Formats: sequence, structure tokens, C-alpha cells
Amino acid sequence: MAARHEFLQALEPNKLIEFAYDWMIWARDDQLPPLALSSGQPWRTWLVLGGRGSGKTRSGAEWVRARALGLAGLAGTRAHRIALVGRTIGEVRDIMIEGVSGLMSVHAPHERPHYEVSRNQLTWPNGTIAQMFGGDEYESLRGPQFDTAWCDEIIKWRTPERAWDNLQFTMRLGDCPQVCITTTPKPSRFLKRLMKDPQLIATRARTADNATNLAPAFLADMHKRYDGTPMGRQELDGEIVEERMYGLWKRSWIEQNRIHPSTSLSTREAKLGAVGTDRSPRGERQETLRPEMTRIVVAIDPPVTATAGSDSCGIVVAGIAIDGRAIILADRTIQGRTPDTWARAAVQAYHDFEADRLVAEVNQGGDLVAAVIHQVDPSVPVQKVRATRGKWLRAEPVAQLYAEGRVAHFGTFPDLERQMCDFATDGLSNGKSPDRLDALVWALTDLMLVRHKIPTVRRL
Repeated sequence: MAARHEFLQALEPNKLIEFAYDWMIWARDDQLPPLALSSGQPWRTWLVLGGRGSGKTRSGAEWVRARALGLAGLAGTRAHRIALVGRTIGEVRDIMIEGVSGLMSVHAPHERPHYEVSRNQLTWPNGTIAQMFGGDEYESLRGPQFDTAWCDEIIKWRTPERAWDNLQFTMRLGDCPQVCITTTPKPSRFLKRLMKDPQLIATRARTADNATNLAPAFLADMHKRYDGTPMGRQELDGEIVEERMYGLWKRSWIEQNRIHPSTSLSTREAKLGAVGTDRSPRGERQETLRPEMTRIVVAIDPPVTATAGSDSCGIVVAGIAIDGRAIILADRTIQGRTPDTWARAAVQAYHDFEADRLVAEVNQGGDLVAAVIHQVDPSVPVQKVRATRGKWLRAEPVAQLYAEGRVAHFGTFPDLERQMCDFATDGLSNGKSPDRLDALVWALTDLMLVRHKIPTVRRL
């Protein structure tokens, strides 16, 4: 400390200011802009995924400063026209410009831009101009053009896809226009689409990485409350977490009990096993080893309407293994264009798996559901079930079976598992009716909760 104090005391005032505002000295490696793509070509988008308080806003502000001033090592060529885009104009002002880590704070006094609130504009002494936009008002991005842009907390924007697409049409100045995005991640369709861009480089920062600039009490409290939870992984570690923060299912429950048909089963499972058949992606018949079943059902969640744009008909096959576990054997869900289409698919699944019966929800179609199935095959037994409680209450005891390790998936069912991990109190999954999940709930309720009267514990 004494040596550091002596060094600072020896600096001339102008050198001391230069030292204080030299981002190359103070930044962590993850806060510095990437040099280039792995191919050696310049990047077009730098995506900074960070936890709360990880310093991602400072990264964006320092990068804009470097672009506006043409600072060597942090920027290539100097920018001339910059877009500053937040969720609203108010957030651009409060966070990106006037905030503790905003643009006005990261500039030395002599290089600070002129801030014109009435015009939503910043102007640097060298002539570089930055304009402010609200991502929720994406039409305002029509007309101007830029060589640089900084987008903050893009996942919070109401329509990030439209705003982003409009911004792309404005990035037409200079040799290689560049955009920096700073955001806490969420498992959104837009973010996944964005990360597939081959000209994008993503970096990640954790809240703990910025510990020297955060209150110790805050860090201790956050770790105590959220370490190891989906919210902690997203909000503190900057990870893209597929499951909802307060959803009924956790992906770890599914993974821990999954049976992989392509790999050898355990000795215990091999003793329970029986050779079954299924179709490869090319339609070739192939053998798979699955636990021997004592009972199998095919559950159906029929769509409300029978139009081309209607919900899919959830069709899930499940059974009870001789060790008492429930096994999800197949997801045969199809787009239910007509009752005859999904009825034939359900009956086919019944015969393919030599099931004991079909379990069909009849809230929408009543006796017509069973009638349609019997038109395809009169010999198929149908157990009609009717929903008297909301989706959440019906799904809750089934999720508890997963938490207790009493359900296994025989293979991987991406669409079904995505609905499970995205399902929460609104009764929807990714904004839509969870048809596959509904069928799974009916199947496991029939196998584990109704017939055998197994008590369940209510989850908070």
C-alpha cells in the first residue's frame, strides 16, 4: 500500500487523471472487448451476459467511450454515429448515461460529451454523436444510421426481436459496424436466436467477479439465499437457465433418473429389462432395452378445436416397471387437425406398446372423445377423465413424484421436457397450453395417484 501511495503521489496531475480513467488498467479480462472472431475476422456483436452487479453496464459504457474517442487497444477506428438503446428513453438516461457506471461517469472531465437532454443526444468534443432510443418504441429506429450501438438489458424489452431487427437496418456506416449488448440472461427464444449468429462473441461475468465493488453484506445475503438455485444461476452467475424460477419441475430431477436406451443399463435394470422395438430417425427398426412393464397406459389431451392452427393433441405413453417406478416410454403428440387424425395416432400408440387402456380427457368433447376413438378401433378400452381443478393443482402431485425419484424417462423427449420445465402458475408453457404435459399428468395420475391411492405431499 505504501509503495502504491508513493507512486500515485509522484504522478503529475494530468498523468494522475489519465491513470484513473485508463480502463485497460482497471478492467477485468471479461470486461474488455474481444479482439476478433476465431477466424480472425472482426466481430459484429459482443454479447455481455452478466449477473446483477457484475460490472456489465460499466463494460458497455467504457466500450462506447473507447469507440467515441478512438482509444487504441479498446476500439478499432473511431465511431462517428452511435445508438444508445435501452428499454425506454428514461432507462437510457438513468442507467446508461447518468448512472454510477454510465457514460458521464466513465469519462475524464476534459473528454466528457455534451449532454442535450431535450434532444436525447450526446456530442463529444471531437464531433462524435450518440442518439438515445427506447427499445419498446422500436419504430423510432427507422431513419437514422450508425456505425456503433450499445443495447442494455435487451431481455427486458417488450419486443426485442422487432427492435433488434430495426436496429440492424441502421447499422450501415463505416467498414464494420459493431454492437455491444449488456444484459442479464433469460432463456428466451430471441436470445437463443441471437447466440447462433456466427459473427457474435459472448462473454460472461458473475456477480462474485465484481466483489471488490459491491457491499460485502449484499454478497453474503445473495449467496445465502440463492446459491445453487435456478435464480442464483441466472441472476448471479449470468447463466441461461432453461427452467422457470418458480416452476414445478426442475431439469435435474429428469436428468438424474433418465434411462438412456443407447447405453448399457445398470445390472439391476438389466434384470428388469425386456427387449422392445422402436423406429430410428430414418424409419429403420431397431432394438432397445427397457425395463419390464407391469402396466402401460396411453394418455390423450385432445385439442379444443380441429383447425390447422389448433393446439396439438398431447399423446404420452407411460407405464409401471416391476420395481414400482413410473416410466415415460414415448411422446406421440401430433398436430390435431381432425379428431380422426389424433384418434388414429393414439390407437396406434396403444397397439405399438401393447397398452392396457387409453386415458382421455373429456372436458371439451365429452362422450364424443371416446366415440371417435371407438370409430377407429372399437376394442380399445377408454378411461374417461375430467378436470375439476386447475392445471397447476393437477400437476403438483405429479411433480412431487419426480422430486422423489419415482418417475424415469426412457430416452429424451425435448419438447415434452421443455414444457415441463417452463410450466408455472399461469398454467401455460412458453405462453401456450402445455398439451404434452397435460397428457403426461393424466398418465401418471392414472398409474400412480388414482389407482394405487399413493399419498402425496403438497409442495410450497
